[in-house]
Amino acid sequence: MAEVNGGEPLLKVRGLDGWYGESHVLHGVSLDLMEGETITLVGRNGAGKTSTLRAIMNLLPRREGEIHIDGRDMMKVPVHRTAHSGIGYVPEERGIFASLSVSENLMLPPKVAEGGMSVEEIFELFPNLAERRNSPGTKLSGGEQQMLAIARILRTGVRIILLDEPTEGLAPVIIQRIGDVLIELKKKGMTLLLVEQNFRFARKVADRFYLMEDGHILESFPTSQLDAKMGRLHEVVGV
Repeated sequence: MAEVNGGEPLLKVRGLDGWYGESHVLHGVSLDLMEGETITLVGRNGAGKTSTLRAIMNLLPRREGEIHIDGRDMMKVPVHRTAHSGIGYVPEERGIFASLSVSENLMLPPKVAEGGMSVEEIFELFPNLAERRNSPGTKLSGGEQQMLAIARILRTGVRIILLDEPTEGLAPVIIQRIGDVLIELKKKGMTLLLVEQNFRFARKVADRFYLMEDGHILESFPTSQLDAKMGRLHEVVGV
């Protein structure tokens, strides 16, 4: 596994196993995420990428191993207190409330820490949402829903955001906008963990990649080695 820069990781995962019922989906997953860093999990569908995010958020029915956020043992923290440890999750399905307006969706999650963005700061970051602030969720495009799902987390004050396939099924112009937003969040010091199949998108924002297969981490490498690793990625991911 590639070394990361000195210092203690903000998120540290060691020997993480996970199950859905009798199905053993994660096998000894270990990864480090430094403060202000962005890492991307890559692998085929079913490789365990989403399950890794869900295990970190305590959303798997059963998990074993070690998860620490800023030195705190997260294996003992109940699921309803996970966000209060400074971590937020944007699932692939986005979870927008269709009957509520953009502004109402933004105001739903509670603040879990100081430093969350104000609604006006969010509208500055996402001009599309500012224009649609009174529109119900049912009237939003897929890209606008993705922006809203990310924006909603930014209000809460979390330090780490887990993003599951943020560009899935979106138009290139929207993918570009989301990439710009993630780069801006990196500049502000946000720590990001992505599951993303779009390598062209991911290389612009990621500092390192973790390659997964069948619930295992195969290897980790910095983005500077992505071109050299493309043969390996073709072999494992089929890209």
